[in-house]
Amino acid sequence: MFYREAGDFKTSYEQDSQTFPIRFDRYRYYAVLVAAFAVVPFVINDYWVNAVFLPFLIYSIAAIGLNILVGYCGQVSLGTGGFMAVGAYASYKLMTAFPEVSIFFHIILAGGITSIVCVLFGLPSLRIKGFYLAVATLAAQFFLVWLFNRVGWFYNYSASGQITAPERTVFGIAVTGANNPPWSAYLFCLVFTVAAAIIARNLTRGMAGRKWMAIRDMDIAAEIIGVNPLKAKLTAFAVSGFFVGISGALFFAVYLGAVEVGEAFGINKSFLVLFMVIIGGLGSIFGSFAGAAFLVLLPVLLKNTLVGGLGWPTDLAAHLEFIIVGALIIIFLIAEPHGLAQLWRVAKEKLRLWPFPH
Repeated sequence: MFYREAGDFKTSYEQDSQTFPIRFDRYRYYAVLVAAFAVVPFVINDYWVNAVFLPFLIYSIAAIGLNILVGYCGQVSLGTGGFMAVGAYASYKLMTAFPEVSIFFHIILAGGITSIVCVLFGLPSLRIKGFYLAVATLAAQFFLVWLFNRVGWFYNYSASGQITAPERTVFGIAVTGANNPPWSAYLFCLVFTVAAAIIARNLTRGMAGRKWMAIRDMDIAAEIIGVNPLKAKLTAFAVSGFFVGISGALFFAVYLGAVEVGEAFGINKSFLVLFMVIIGGLGSIFGSFAGAAFLVLLPVLLKNTLVGGLGWPTDLAAHLEFIIVGALIIIFLIAEPHGLAQLWRVAKEKLRLWPFPH
């Protein structure tokens, strides 16, 4: 009843197969986009940008990339942190080597470089799968972190071993460095997040997405009906690496500004993004956003409530966060394997029928 579907007719295949076939859904998402671009930049401050919005936007891109690989194609990966590091270091080398080029292109090229690296480490997926593929990508995580720590060329032989993002501007407004206004960093990341969501949504609804899902459900049957497993798996690794590389570049250049690879892109980062995908929902673009929002907002909520409100020690609140996240992962895997995205689908179906019971 809330959707008011009466009179919402489809007169062509294009209208029937569009991303949001219900008019109310389209208006709602348009309203969210308008608010995100035209309202939020004028009301946020530095705290909200750095504590909530930037981590949410950047982790959403990483979760979308991992969800394409794990949720849509069924290829388990534990190397997300290492691939984010590839994007970060690629953007750093590009920014220092070509300072006259816009940072917008540096971010995209960093995603392309990460895509190539991800395909190289995805080659074992042609022979192994499941737990064995997870171990192979875990090896990629440790190898990449070791490589960026040991080879001085990647961090321009800095004495500290860190990389620091130089100040770069877009249309004369700084988006990196110490002097960038909060709203510019937010809008810069928002553009990449919206573009990543639109591209991923169209890919997963098209021929490539159907091939990925066929490989995920039963790779032997998919090969029998004509799906090339080599092409399908490697394209999933390539697209996933592209999005993860962009998120790593943004995480370094726009959010942190200076990173040390072991601290910023360690194994904890890989598990964090994987938990976002599991809690949000495997095989769902909306689930990537929901999982990222949940795991970004949970520490902020616990810190403000337990530490700021009740006076608990900070370390106790941090340990409680681990307990809650672990319990939720177990609950979701047992009770609702499709995560928050499935709960949202069920709620929408209830609203479509309310107040009728069937």
